[in-house]
Amino acid sequence: MNRVCSIFAQMMSRASRMEFEALVKAHPAERHARGFACWTQFLARMFCQLGQAPSLAEITGGLAASEGKLRHLGVEAPPKKSTLAYAIEHRPWQLYQSLFERLYRRLSAEAQQRSKQKFRFKNKLLSVDATLVPVSLSAFDWARYRRTKAAAKLHLVLDHDGCLPRFAVVTEGKTHETRVTRQLDFEPGTMVVMDRGSADANWFLERSQRGVRLVTRLKDSAEHGIVENRPVPANSEVIRDEVILRSRIQEAGPAALMRRIRVSDQSSQTGGPDDCGGLDPR
Repeated sequence: MNRVCSIFAQMMSRASRMEFEALVKAHPAERHARGFACWTQFLARMFCQLGQAPSLAEITGGLAASEGKLRHLGVEAPPKKSTLAYAIEHRPWQLYQSLFERLYRRLSAEAQQRSKQKFRFKNKLLSVDATLVPVSLSAFDWARYRRTKAAAKLHLVLDHDGCLPRFAVVTEGKTHETRVTRQLDFEPGTMVVMDRGSADANWFLERSQRGVRLVTRLKDSAEHGIVENRPVPANSEVIRDEVILRSRIQEAGPAALMRRIRVSDQSSQTGGPDDCGGLDPR
């Protein structure tokens, strides 16, 4: 007899059913429930995220198509649209906050053990980025992004020791990345990689003076002068290695010097060489 464990089932196995049921009792989330368990609601929410099913019809239809596999996850029957909608609206969201906190603590400990064996880097490595999350305008009127669309923006700091988030904040979709980036602080010696949308010259200077090493792409509009040209290794993808001085922070003198590296990316989607620059405070 062939035994098959779907990827969805493997991911759901990270959440302990016993822990989940204990949290359900702690938050009385199934008070006045008529047969629809919080565990089934949790599976539906996970299916919505992982399967990119934005509507109730897609969630319930997708789960109904996998009814046989759901029994192995402790679900006797897929939920109806009205039942799922009522549960989402009335059951306490604090249940899933507590679940996230428990999972995060456990997975962080496991990730640290794995990273000690596999991931090796001299400095602490973090990545900073932001992404838009489309939401319903009728349900989230505060997140109006365009005239007929709504979106929230997720700002995330990713710790590469285990690839788990260290910091996350949700803002309106119109909020610029730099408004959140300026509030971030890091320990000396940390290397932070970010997109150029989050880069701010003054913030770069302030953090680099505290011993934080920052790496990003140079904006096309960034005015700078070349102070030094460094030798480039032969037979490498590096095109240029320069020490530059940004015009906006040139008053700071030598402390504002930055290293700019340009490489040729042969794996670009355009099929040809692609120049990309990087800033790394000296």
